[in-house]
Amino acid sequence: MTKTDKTLYITGAGVSAESGIPTFRGEDGFWTIGSRNYTPQQMATRDMYMHNPGEFLKWYYNRFATYRHHGPNKVHHWLADKTLITQNIDGLDGKAGNPDYISIHGRLDQVTLFHHQGDDVERIKAPWDEVDEANLESSLLELFKIGKNGPILNESLKPYVLLFDEYYTELYEISRAQQQMLDAEKMVFMGTSFSVNITNMALEIARHNNIPVEVVDPNPTHILHSQVEYFAMTAQEYISR
Repeated sequence: MTKTDKTLYITGAGVSAESGIPTFRGEDGFWTIGSRNYTPQQMATRDMYMHNPGEFLKWYYNRFATYRHHGPNKVHHWLADKTLITQNIDGLDGKAGNPDYISIHGRLDQVTLFHHQGDDVERIKAPWDEVDEANLESSLLELFKIGKNGPILNESLKPYVLLFDEYYTELYEISRAQQQMLDAEKMVFMGTSFSVNITNMALEIARHNNIPVEVVDPNPTHILHSQVEYFAMTAQEYISR
């Protein structure tokens, strides 16, 4: 990307599918497979973390942390010098060399102290490689410093991930993301179903500023906008045109 390029790329799970990471709503997607007792929509909540942390951490480990060693694909490398906001927590854009991308929903390889939303907290390396899978729940609870009474504020650890019942804060760089949207002269949405707040926020700014939008997906979601072009293809096909 040249310094004069004002294109903002916003990516979703479809971009990481070719790295072997399931999408969210496919047959084996993250939001179709839950735990024995709970749906994914119930699992991926702050409430579940607080009141049933063992179940929460087991689900998160099995559905996300097991993919932590996967590598970036051609699309991640192509995006490495672009202005990028990703909904993905897999960290593959960082592995591909993008030094300044925004991971608006968090990152798999990091955790924070359990804190009140909006507090300024540090992001630290996640302890996934120390997990004893033979004693998964007890090992996770110990590593995340969670006792029998549940997580303790400013003491226990929490995955660095935005959950369904949480909201965007500066921890997730929401102000910088909004500024990138306001500065954009074009937005390209790749591999996203437009089902999260960040894409709705970006679309609203695109409509208000009357800037062109491209939607890249094998089954693109149609959106209300006067300047939209659809590319019914994978992200890899898009970058190879």
